Amino acid sequence: MENLLTPELEALRYIRYACENRVGYVTLNRPDKRNALNADVVTELKQAFEYAENDANCKVIVLRAAGDVFCAGADLGYIQELQNFGYTDNLEDSTHLMQLFHQIYTLKKVVIGQVQGHALAGGCGLAAICDISFAVPEAKFGYTEVKIGFLPAIVSVFLIRKIGEARTKQLLLSGDVVPAQTALDMGLITFLSTKEGLAATVQAYAERLCRENSGQSMEVTKEMLARLPEMPLEDGLRYAAQSNAEARGSEDCRRGISAFLNKEKISW
Repeated sequence: MENLLTPELEALRYIRYACENRVGYVTLNRPDKRNALNADVVTELKQAFEYAENDANCKVIVLRAAGDVFCAGADLGYIQELQNFGYTDNLEDSTHLMQLFHQIYTLKKVVIGQVQGHALAGGCGLAAICDISFAVPEAKFGYTEVKIGFLPAIVSVFLIRKIGEARTKQLLLSGDVVPAQTALDMGLITFLSTKEGLAATVQAYAERLCRENSGQSMEVTKEMLARLPEMPLEDGLRYAAQSNAEARGSEDCRRGISAFLNKEKISW
Protein backbone atom coordinates (compact mmCIF):
# COMPACT_ATOMS: atom_id res chain seq x y z
CA MET A 1 0.00 0.00 0.00
CA GLU A 2 1.26 3.41 -0.93
CA ASN A 3 -0.09 5.68 1.77
CA LEU A 4 -0.29 6.03 5.52
CA LEU A 5 -3.80 6.73 6.76
CA THR A 6 -4.75 9.52 9.11
CA PRO A 7 -5.70 8.53 12.67
CA GLU A 8 -9.33 9.37 11.79
CA LEU A 9 -9.38 6.81 8.97
CA GLU A 10 -7.51 4.24 11.03
CA ALA A 11 -10.29 4.51 13.63
CA LEU A 12 -13.15 3.83 11.20
CA ARG A 13 -15.33 0.90 12.25
CA TYR A 14 -17.33 0.15 9.10
CA ILE A 15 -15.22 1.43 6.21
CA ARG A 16 -11.70 0.59 5.08
CA TYR A 17 -9.48 2.62 2.78
CA ALA A 18 -6.30 1.58 0.99
CA CYS A 19 -4.45 2.84 -2.09
CA GLU A 20 -2.46 0.60 -4.40
CA ASN A 21 -1.02 1.41 -7.84
CA ARG A 22 -2.84 4.77 -7.75
CA VAL A 23 -6.23 3.13 -7.18
CA GLY A 24 -7.96 4.04 -3.93
CA TYR A 25 -10.23 1.31 -2.53
CA VAL A 26 -13.14 2.36 -0.31
CA THR A 27 -14.55 -0.83 1.21
CA LEU A 28 -17.85 -1.30 3.02
CA ASN A 29 -16.76 -3.56 5.87
CA ARG A 30 -19.88 -4.60 7.70
CA PRO A 31 -20.54 -8.04 6.21
CA ASP A 32 -22.31 -9.37 9.30
CA LYS A 33 -25.03 -6.74 8.67
CA ARG A 34 -24.93 -7.17 4.87
CA ASN A 35 -23.11 -3.82 4.74
CA ALA A 36 -26.34 -2.06 5.68
CA LEU A 37 -26.38 1.71 6.01
CA ASN A 38 -26.92 3.80 9.10
CA ALA A 39 -25.83 7.30 10.07
CA ASP A 40 -22.39 6.13 11.22
CA VAL A 41 -21.73 4.18 8.01
CA VAL A 42 -22.72 7.20 5.91
CA THR A 43 -20.43 9.43 8.00
CA GLU A 44 -17.50 7.07 7.51
CA LEU A 45 -18.15 6.79 3.77
CA LYS A 46 -18.06 10.57 3.50
CA GLN A 47 -14.78 10.68 5.40
CA ALA A 48 -13.21 7.97 3.25
CA PHE A 49 -14.27 9.57 -0.03
CA GLU A 50 -13.00 12.97 1.12
CA TYR A 51 -9.67 11.39 2.00
CA ALA A 52 -9.47 9.57 -1.34
CA GLU A 53 -10.28 12.74 -3.25
CA ASN A 54 -7.37 14.52 -1.58
CA ASP A 55 -4.98 11.56 -1.58
CA ALA A 56 -2.14 12.51 -3.94
CA ASN A 57 -1.35 8.82 -4.43
CA CYS A 58 -4.88 8.06 -5.63
CA LYS A 59 -6.06 8.79 -9.18
CA VAL A 60 -9.15 6.54 -9.49
CA ILE A 61 -11.43 5.27 -6.71
CA VAL A 62 -13.12 1.87 -6.39
CA LEU A 63 -16.13 1.40 -4.11
CA ARG A 64 -16.41 -2.23 -3.05
CA ALA A 65 -17.76 -4.32 -0.17
CA ALA A 66 -16.76 -7.24 2.03
CA GLY A 67 -18.86 -10.39 2.21
CA ASP A 68 -21.52 -11.76 -0.11
CA VAL A 69 -23.81 -8.69 -0.26
CA PHE A 70 -22.76 -5.33 -1.66
CA CYS A 71 -25.25 -3.35 0.43
CA ALA A 72 -28.74 -4.28 1.64
CA GLY A 73 -29.90 -0.70 2.16
CA ALA A 74 -30.81 0.78 5.53
CA ASP A 75 -30.02 -1.14 8.70
CA LEU A 76 -33.19 -2.64 10.22
CA GLY A 77 -32.32 -1.34 13.66
CA TYR A 78 -31.77 2.07 12.17
CA ILE A 79 -35.17 1.94 10.44
CA GLN A 80 -36.74 1.26 13.82
CA GLU A 81 -34.99 4.32 15.26
CA LEU A 82 -36.39 6.48 12.48
CA GLN A 83 -39.90 5.86 13.76
CA ASN A 84 -39.06 8.00 16.78
CA PHE A 85 -37.63 10.88 14.73
CA GLY A 86 -39.47 14.15 14.26
CA TYR A 87 -39.41 16.06 10.99
CA THR A 88 -36.28 18.07 11.89
CA ASP A 89 -34.32 14.96 12.82
CA ASN A 90 -35.51 13.15 9.71
CA LEU A 91 -34.55 16.07 7.49
CA GLU A 92 -31.09 16.18 9.05
CA ASP A 93 -30.68 12.45 8.51
CA SER A 94 -31.91 12.43 4.92
CA THR A 95 -29.67 15.42 4.17
CA HIS A 96 -26.75 13.39 5.50
CA LEU A 97 -27.40 10.67 2.88
CA MET A 98 -28.05 13.25 0.17
CA GLN A 99 -24.66 14.81 0.87
CA LEU A 100 -22.95 11.43 0.42
CA PHE A 101 -24.62 10.80 -2.94
CA HIS A 102 -23.83 14.33 -4.11
CA GLN A 103 -20.24 13.96 -2.91
CA ILE A 104 -19.71 10.79 -4.95
CA TYR A 105 -21.48 12.21 -8.01
CA THR A 106 -19.37 15.39 -8.02
CA LEU A 107 -16.10 13.91 -6.75
CA LYS A 108 -13.09 15.09 -8.75
CA LYS A 109 -11.95 11.52 -9.34
CA VAL A 110 -13.65 8.71 -11.23
CA VAL A 111 -15.52 6.32 -8.93
CA ILE A 112 -15.90 2.69 -10.06
CA GLY A 113 -18.40 0.40 -8.35
CA GLN A 114 -17.37 -3.21 -7.71
CA VAL A 115 -20.68 -4.95 -6.98
CA GLN A 116 -20.03 -8.52 -5.85
CA GLY A 117 -23.54 -9.19 -4.52
CA HIS A 118 -27.05 -7.83 -4.08
CA ALA A 119 -27.50 -4.05 -4.03
CA LEU A 120 -30.89 -3.01 -2.69
CA ALA A 121 -32.59 0.28 -1.79
CA GLY A 122 -29.88 2.65 -0.55
CA GLY A 123 -27.29 0.07 -1.56
CA CYS A 124 -28.61 0.14 -5.10
CA GLY A 125 -28.33 3.90 -4.89
CA LEU A 126 -24.64 3.59 -4.04
CA ALA A 127 -24.08 1.27 -6.99
CA ALA A 128 -25.96 3.56 -9.38
CA ILE A 129 -24.22 6.74 -8.26
CA CYS A 130 -20.80 5.41 -9.30
CA ASP A 131 -19.50 6.74 -12.61
CA ILE A 132 -18.80 3.22 -13.91
CA SER A 133 -19.86 -0.03 -12.30
CA PHE A 134 -19.06 -3.72 -12.62
CA ALA A 135 -21.35 -6.39 -11.19
CA VAL A 136 -21.54 -10.16 -11.04
CA PRO A 137 -24.42 -11.87 -12.91
CA GLU A 138 -25.74 -13.27 -9.61
CA ALA A 139 -26.30 -9.79 -8.12
CA LYS A 140 -29.80 -8.38 -7.85
CA PHE A 141 -30.74 -4.72 -7.91
CA GLY A 142 -33.82 -2.83 -6.80
CA TYR A 143 -35.40 0.04 -4.95
CA THR A 144 -37.90 -1.61 -2.63
CA GLU A 145 -38.84 1.47 -0.60
CA VAL A 146 -42.45 1.67 -1.86
CA LYS A 147 -43.09 -1.82 -0.48
CA ILE A 148 -42.65 -0.53 3.10
CA GLY A 149 -44.35 2.84 2.61
CA PHE A 150 -41.08 4.72 2.16
CA LEU A 151 -39.71 6.79 -0.73
CA PRO A 152 -36.65 6.30 -2.94
CA ALA A 153 -36.44 10.08 -2.99
CA ILE A 154 -32.77 11.05 -3.11
CA VAL A 155 -31.67 8.46 -5.64
CA SER A 156 -34.51 9.48 -7.98
CA VAL A 157 -32.70 12.74 -8.75
CA PHE A 158 -29.70 10.85 -10.06
CA LEU A 159 -31.57 7.97 -11.67
CA ILE A 160 -33.60 10.25 -13.97
CA ARG A 161 -30.31 11.62 -15.25
CA LYS A 162 -28.70 8.23 -15.59
CA ILE A 163 -31.39 5.97 -17.06
CA GLY A 164 -34.21 8.34 -18.01
CA GLU A 165 -37.72 8.92 -16.71
CA ALA A 166 -39.36 5.76 -18.07
CA ARG A 167 -36.80 3.37 -16.62
CA THR A 168 -36.73 5.28 -13.33
CA LYS A 169 -40.52 5.02 -13.02
CA GLN A 170 -40.37 1.32 -13.80
CA LEU A 171 -37.86 0.66 -11.03
CA LEU A 172 -39.08 3.05 -8.35
CA LEU A 173 -42.85 2.64 -8.69
CA SER A 174 -42.79 -1.15 -8.92
CA GLY A 175 -40.18 -1.73 -6.24
CA ASP A 176 -39.21 -4.80 -8.24
CA VAL A 177 -35.86 -6.48 -7.70
CA VAL A 178 -34.19 -7.20 -11.05
CA PRO A 179 -31.26 -9.42 -12.08
CA ALA A 180 -27.91 -7.94 -13.04
CA GLN A 181 -28.51 -8.47 -16.76
CA THR A 182 -31.68 -6.35 -16.58
CA ALA A 183 -29.80 -3.69 -14.61
CA LEU A 184 -27.17 -3.72 -17.34
CA ASP A 185 -29.78 -3.43 -20.11
CA MET A 186 -31.35 -0.47 -18.28
CA GLY A 187 -28.03 1.31 -17.94
CA LEU A 188 -28.08 1.08 -14.15
CA ILE A 189 -24.70 -0.67 -14.23
CA THR A 190 -21.99 -0.64 -16.89
CA PHE A 191 -20.40 -4.09 -17.13
CA LEU A 192 -20.90 -7.69 -15.99
CA SER A 193 -18.03 -9.85 -14.77
CA THR A 194 -17.75 -13.32 -13.30
CA LYS A 195 -17.59 -13.52 -9.54
CA GLU A 196 -14.15 -15.14 -9.74
CA GLY A 197 -12.80 -12.46 -12.07
CA LEU A 198 -14.55 -9.36 -10.69
CA ALA A 199 -11.77 -7.98 -8.49
CA ALA A 200 -9.06 -8.50 -11.11
CA THR A 201 -11.25 -7.03 -13.86
CA VAL A 202 -12.03 -3.91 -11.85
CA GLN A 203 -8.40 -3.52 -10.81
CA ALA A 204 -7.18 -3.81 -14.41
CA TYR A 205 -9.79 -1.31 -15.63
CA ALA A 206 -8.99 1.21 -12.89
CA GLU A 207 -5.25 0.91 -13.41
CA ARG A 208 -5.72 1.35 -17.16
CA LEU A 209 -7.57 4.63 -16.55
CA CYS A 210 -4.71 5.73 -14.31
CA ARG A 211 -2.11 4.79 -16.89
CA GLU A 212 -3.77 5.93 -20.14
CA ASN A 213 -5.88 8.97 -19.19
CA SER A 214 -5.11 12.45 -17.98
CA GLY A 215 -6.42 12.92 -14.46
CA GLN A 216 -7.19 16.55 -15.19
CA SER A 217 -9.17 15.62 -18.30
CA MET A 218 -11.21 13.00 -16.44
CA GLU A 219 -11.93 15.48 -13.64
CA VAL A 220 -13.13 18.25 -15.95
CA THR A 221 -15.13 15.82 -18.11
CA LYS A 222 -16.90 14.43 -15.04
CA GLU A 223 -17.71 17.94 -13.84
CA MET A 224 -18.99 18.91 -17.28
CA LEU A 225 -21.26 15.87 -17.51
CA ALA A 226 -22.71 16.64 -14.08
CA ARG A 227 -23.53 20.24 -14.98
CA LEU A 228 -24.76 19.95 -18.56
CA PRO A 229 -28.17 18.30 -17.93
CA GLU A 230 -29.44 21.30 -15.97
CA MET A 231 -28.47 23.83 -18.66
CA PRO A 232 -30.54 25.08 -21.57
CA LEU A 233 -29.11 24.07 -24.96
CA GLU A 234 -27.44 27.40 -25.71
CA ASP A 235 -25.94 27.71 -22.23
CA GLY A 236 -24.68 24.14 -22.40
CA LEU A 237 -23.00 24.73 -25.73
CA ARG A 238 -21.32 27.90 -24.48
CA TYR A 239 -20.12 26.07 -21.38
CA ALA A 240 -18.79 23.21 -23.53
CA ALA A 241 -16.97 25.63 -25.84
CA GLN A 242 -15.42 27.43 -22.86
CA SER A 243 -14.32 24.12 -21.34
CA ASN A 244 -12.85 23.10 -24.70
CA ALA A 245 -10.88 26.34 -24.96
CA GLU A 246 -9.60 26.12 -21.39
CA ALA A 247 -8.49 22.52 -21.91
CA ARG A 248 -6.40 23.51 -24.94
CA GLY A 249 -4.26 25.72 -22.72
CA SER A 250 -3.67 23.10 -20.04
CA GLU A 251 -0.33 21.43 -19.43
CA ASP A 252 -1.89 17.98 -19.85
CA CYS A 253 -3.24 18.89 -23.26
CA ARG A 254 0.11 20.27 -24.40
CA ARG A 255 1.85 17.09 -23.23
CA GLY A 256 -0.73 14.87 -24.87
CA ILE A 257 -0.73 16.64 -28.22
CA SER A 258 3.06 16.77 -28.29
CA ALA A 259 3.28 13.03 -27.63
CA PHE A 260 0.64 12.32 -30.30
CA LEU A 261 2.36 14.43 -32.95
CA ASN A 262 5.76 12.96 -32.16
CA LYS A 263 4.32 9.43 -32.01
CA GLU A 264 5.59 9.04 -28.47
CA LYS A 265 3.97 6.91 -25.81
CA ILE A 266 2.75 9.03 -22.93
CA SER A 267 2.29 7.73 -19.40
CA TRP A 268 -0.01 9.66 -17.17
